[in-house]
Amino acid sequence: MRSLKLKERFKSSQVHALNPPDSTAVNTTGSSSTAIKLSNHRVKFIGSKLKSNKACSVSGAKTLIPFRLPRTDLLEPPIETHLKPIQLVETLADLFRRFETCLESEKSLICIEQYSILSSLGDPKLLRRCLCAARQHASDVHSKVVLSAWLRYERREDELDGVSPIDCSRFNLECPKATLVYGYDPNSIYDHCKCCHECTKSNDSQISEVNNFLTLEEDGDISFCVGNEEINCIRFKIAALSSPFKTMLYGSFMESKSYKIDFSQNGISVEGMRAVDLYSRTRRADLFSPKVVLELLSFANRFFCEEMKSACDIHLASLVSCIEDALVLIEYGLEERANFLVASCLQVLLRELPSSLYNPKVMKIFCSFEARVRLASAGHASFFLYYFLSQVAMEENMVSNVTMMLLERLRESATGKWQKALALHQLGCVLLERQEYRSAQCCFEAATEAGHVYSLAGTARSRYKQGQRYSAYKLMSSLISEYKAVGWMYQERALYNFGMDKISDLNTATELDPTLPFPYKYRAVSKAEEKQTRAAISEIDRIIGFKLAPDCLELRAWFFMAIEDYGSALRDIRALLTLEPNYRMFDEQVSGDTLIELLNHKVQQGSQADCWMQLYDRWSCVDDIGSLAVIHQMLAKDPGKSLLRFRQSLLLLRLNCQKAAMRCLRLARNLSSSEHEKLVYEGWLLYDTGHREEALARAEKSILIQRSFEAFFLKAYTLADSSLGAEPSSYVIQLLEEALRCPSDGLRKGQALNNLGAIYADFGKLDQAANCYTNALEIKHTRAHQGLARIYFLRNQRKAAYDEMSKLIEKAHNNASAYEKRSEYCDREMANNDLNMATKLDPLRTYPYRYRAAVLMDDQKETEAVEELSKAIAFKPDLQMLHLRAAFYESMGDLNSALSDCEAALRLEPNHIGTLDLYNRARGRANHRQEM
Repeated sequence: MRSLKLKERFKSSQVHALNPPDSTAVNTTGSSSTAIKLSNHRVKFIGSKLKSNKACSVSGAKTLIPFRLPRTDLLEPPIETHLKPIQLVETLADLFRRFETCLESEKSLICIEQYSILSSLGDPKLLRRCLCAARQHASDVHSKVVLSAWLRYERREDELDGVSPIDCSRFNLECPKATLVYGYDPNSIYDHCKCCHECTKSNDSQISEVNNFLTLEEDGDISFCVGNEEINCIRFKIAALSSPFKTMLYGSFMESKSYKIDFSQNGISVEGMRAVDLYSRTRRADLFSPKVVLELLSFANRFFCEEMKSACDIHLASLVSCIEDALVLIEYGLEERANFLVASCLQVLLRELPSSLYNPKVMKIFCSFEARVRLASAGHASFFLYYFLSQVAMEENMVSNVTMMLLERLRESATGKWQKALALHQLGCVLLERQEYRSAQCCFEAATEAGHVYSLAGTARSRYKQGQRYSAYKLMSSLISEYKAVGWMYQERALYNFGMDKISDLNTATELDPTLPFPYKYRAVSKAEEKQTRAAISEIDRIIGFKLAPDCLELRAWFFMAIEDYGSALRDIRALLTLEPNYRMFDEQVSGDTLIELLNHKVQQGSQADCWMQLYDRWSCVDDIGSLAVIHQMLAKDPGKSLLRFRQSLLLLRLNCQKAAMRCLRLARNLSSSEHEKLVYEGWLLYDTGHREEALARAEKSILIQRSFEAFFLKAYTLADSSLGAEPSSYVIQLLEEALRCPSDGLRKGQALNNLGAIYADFGKLDQAANCYTNALEIKHTRAHQGLARIYFLRNQRKAAYDEMSKLIEKAHNNASAYEKRSEYCDREMANNDLNMATKLDPLRTYPYRYRAAVLMDDQKETEAVEELSKAIAFKPDLQMLHLRAAFYESMGDLNSALSDCEAALRLEPNHIGTLDLYNRARGRANHRQEM
């Protein structure tokens, strides 16, 4: 009976049905012409699948734009496109064990599997580490080409002015020439590459060289006739080209006794036959024009001249320098099975991504089934290749035909279970976006059969879209009962639930995984529908405070417009456009720039000087979003200001938006008006991608051109990050002091003073450190309160340290880190309160979990201590938390769990010494236990 009643609850109108016309049309009288043009569009909140503009009526929004708030019943979270294991730690541990025992040729594939698993965490540095490891263990040219191009794409080097696709990064890791070298040396990828810097010989010198060879004293003893021309050759040298020639010229055939052989019917020109003769004498293919080398290549294939074919293949590969060359030569390479040439062409096409994705000729090479077969015949169709291509395509346009075709090729290239699961799941996600629900369901079900449990969420969503709401609900309920529940399960089931049960599922989802944006968005919109817009803003603030996402900023801006707080709305939209400059709001109907133009009429605009004052105020109160908005406004008036782009990048890094930060750094580098400034920005780009030596070299080169604050600061920062000990630190102090002597503004000088104070404090020079922090505070560098608190603590003035951190908490807009730091300067109970507040404000901070777990362990509450760490590890598998939990397990005697956590941690950071020691100790104890 209960199940029957439950089923009745799902008898509702389907979300995919047509919506009734909106009877509450908005009066747009007095609106701008832009707003009137937009009035007929349907509302669809980004990422929420809204299909109607029927929403709660808010008078404030009417005065600005004709759109109203989104509806809760049409909000949806996206289905993630990556592999998403239910037991992430166990999966990583399994990868570790497989990696340790597999063949060298299989290691690269395991690294890509790890990449696909960790993609859902959204950590660019972690993903780059996976790609670097895959490139390190790549054993064939094809894999090296694909993975090097993938690494280059992740750095978006195509966005740098003056950089060609075959430019060298000076490391084997991404060097286009190093990828084309046969052989396997996993220890060499971080070495400087050995690119040839010799100038290519001019055509004149080549012609001279050819003439010298043609006038050799050694005369020919056989002639090959092509038309009316005779080409004198040396019999034994021609015979040495291949077994067929040797048999023909020295065997029982009539040609062995002939001095003239007619070659007119063998498809070679006079020039080509002369080249064959010259090659037979010199064994060089670089003496001829590309057209002649192509003829030699075809000739070598017909007569099995393997050495000649290889020489032609390598020489032609060296000539590929642009996409036009690649498009022409790859056809010859595929036709003649010149695999090295195909690899070189493929490299250029891949290193031109994403722009080459829009070239029909390029896509013709990759997309069709026949194209994949042709590439496979040349050894250049792989799961690596199509995984990379499909990732780029999905980022560019999720629902395009190109994306569909590339995913089909990915599915055909898949061999292992995880590969098939990934390809089918991604295909299902694209079909779902294309509203091909039945086909999407089939793909998700096949992915589930291949072992990917998360694809059940896709199956449920596909059924829901087909009107099978109760079926979707039952599927997610059975999943929750069968497995250890995780946040996304409850989030997904909430879509198919009603009333308080829906809210309960969403609250459970947030409790299990506070990083999921959808529950916050739903609760916020629900409050807005109940005319509690301020409460709605507070709800969405909860996630914006620690995870900056464009759709959440858009929603908050929407709420601010509803209550006519246009200044706050404008701030959020400017910050949003800093993250995604081309973002379009209201179901992509309105560009962000258009909305800013509308809002500017509601907010008083200040001068550039006013903006600088605002930036100081925002910066001093650690309002990073407000600072982003001010800089965005300043750039609207001065778009060529590289310094402002650099400031953007610093703020975005602080907000953990690394991709957007790197984009701003690249823009800063492109906009630089001087060479010394450009070198600094290049240095920061290199530093952030792990190339510290190159970053240091850029800083030093910049200083030689002109002494500047930023160059000295970059050099000091790079050295401080890589050097330990008194002598290097003394040098870093000198560099920071030099930086402070150079012209700069208070924002940057405050940071330099803060860093200088930290180094002084590390070496016990407390007076100098305190002086630095005090000077930083005088120029409104509020974060210096934290350094000053440390000085008080080192002087055994614990109360003063606590009070100093309290000042930071009062001033700082984003103060989760301040609560965390203040906890170090108070008793256990107060510390626990501060850490609980830090977790509430930012659940991604790991120190509070580790502290609480350590306290529980000290109190001999072992199970509770493990649970405290497990709660956070479930949504953030952090290296330090895994290490600590492994240590707890070891002390409890649960060696298998300890080993599993160590193995997972070592897949995240293979060289972590503490974890390696713990792993070896636990493994030794486990082995000893088995022997007893």
